Amino acid sequence: MGTEHYIAELLYRYNCVMVPEFGAFLTQMKSAVINDASNSFYPPSKVISFNEQLTSNDGLLVSYMADAEKLSYEDMQKQIATVSLKWKKLLKEGNRLNLPNIGELWLNKEGKTQFQPSYQVNYLTSSFGLSTFVSTPISREVLKEEVVELEEKIPFMITPEARKESTLRPYLKYAAVILLAIATGFTGYRLYNEKMYDQELVRQEAQQQVSKNIQEATFFNTAPLELPAVSLNVITNKKSGVHQVIAGAFRIQENAEKKVLQLKEKGYDASYLGVNQYGLHMVAYGSFDDAKEALNYLRKIKLSESPEAWLRSVK
Repeated sequence: MGTEHYIAELLYRYNCVMVPEFGAFLTQMKSAVINDASNSFYPPSKVISFNEQLTSNDGLLVSYMADAEKLSYEDMQKQIATVSLKWKKLLKEGNRLNLPNIGELWLNKEGKTQFQPSYQVNYLTSSFGLSTFVSTPISREVLKEEVVELEEKIPFMITPEARKESTLRPYLKYAAVILLAIATGFTGYRLYNEKMYDQELVRQEAQQQVSKNIQEATFFNTAPLELPAVSLNVITNKKSGVHQVIAGAFRIQENAEKKVLQLKEKGYDASYLGVNQYGLHMVAYGSFDDAKEALNYLRKIKLSESPEAWLRSVK
């Protein structure tokens, strides 16, 4: 393959390809272009230029061609020098040098090298697949003048029938007002119900929090308290022991029974204690007659099972 073929390959990757003793081919980015006269669209590309002042050997072209042709660097350097002399001689004789996919070179009257780039190949790799295309101009019909002319020709008259039909408009206004009032009332009713529902939820949550605080106020971790006797309507499982390590209090009895089964599966002597004065179903890890033994067991439960456990003492 000729030297111009390798120059073209390098132009894809480099912005400057120097041919020793001849000149350098340079590339520069160019944005997309729209030709208003021909309605043509050109994608972004690299524009090739030539500088005859850059004749030194940077090693790029020589190394690339030496690897491709399987020759030594020195042999390829001599081969390129021969090609450069051949191209210069061709130009001095007044001929044009055509390098495929690169461009055409010639000398002007002053002996300066002129260059016309080729646009057959786009060396910008990011524009691969984008080609030049022509878009047919969109023809837009202007009908404004015709419409004005028609309006001038056709008289606009209000007939009695038209006036009669227009009497329906007040009724339409009333109907719209009624519909708006109904919609507003429905929306207000819905918002009122939502507000009442939210207030009920807040009330229930507050009641639950109060119940929890009251329950927590009945346990202790240091010494047993002497509590006054309270008469309660409590359903128990006849579990003995006045000091009970409580595992939880549930509003639904079924949940309390499930908790008892879970604790028994873990090896605890759990029991269902019945309903307390707040309507909650009590479950205990265990029950003890001795307060000191109950406290030791509570500390063990807090460390190993649940920090929320508490002690309940009854007479």
